[in-house]
Amino acid sequence: MSRESILKAVKQNKPTSLPLPEIDLNVFAEDKDLVKTFIGNVEFVGGRAVELDDIKNLDIEIKKLYPNASKIVSCTKASGLGSISISESTDPHGLEAIDLAIIHGELAVAENGAVWIAENDVTLRVLPFITNDLVLIVNKKDIHLHMHSAFEAISKRDRTFGVFISGPSKTADIEQCLVIGAQGAVSLTVIIL
Repeated sequence: MSRESILKAVKQNKPTSLPLPEIDLNVFAEDKDLVKTFIGNVEFVGGRAVELDDIKNLDIEIKKLYPNASKIVSCTKASGLGSISISESTDPHGLEAIDLAIIHGELAVAENGAVWIAENDVTLRVLPFITNDLVLIVNKKDIHLHMHSAFEAISKRDRTFGVFISGPSKTADIEQCLVIGAQGAVSLTVIIL
């Protein structure tokens, strides 16, 4: 069969859509310190979380954490450390030497230490995965208790690219050999403002 005939057959035999179930989010309500829970879960998955009282200390803290980073891409106006400019026309293959990427996260999830990055927060989709080290910046008020709440918040967005990132990239094989940075950043730091 040709590709077109296969796609046509799939389209003709598509099952009818079912409505999403109604979920009472009150069932999941807990009285937790969201920042403390989030920090604990970021560290549990191998990342680092730093809480700052003042945005003025952001670049000082990043320099302290990554003193040897020289090839830095900053996708946020909150940081002035960017030393490399990229645009939508930048060849992603040329980003392999990036030491550090600094990206704004729209929201975070306390239950799993994940941060949501939307397409408009990053110039090129590959950036958070090709950089050696990654810094994500989130606001305290944007930390959600659980994924149900986070999904409710992002469901109102334009349907473009977005991704949850939780911890640095890691993989393990059946021999229990853990490799950090296998498919992405070797380290992840979340800075909470």
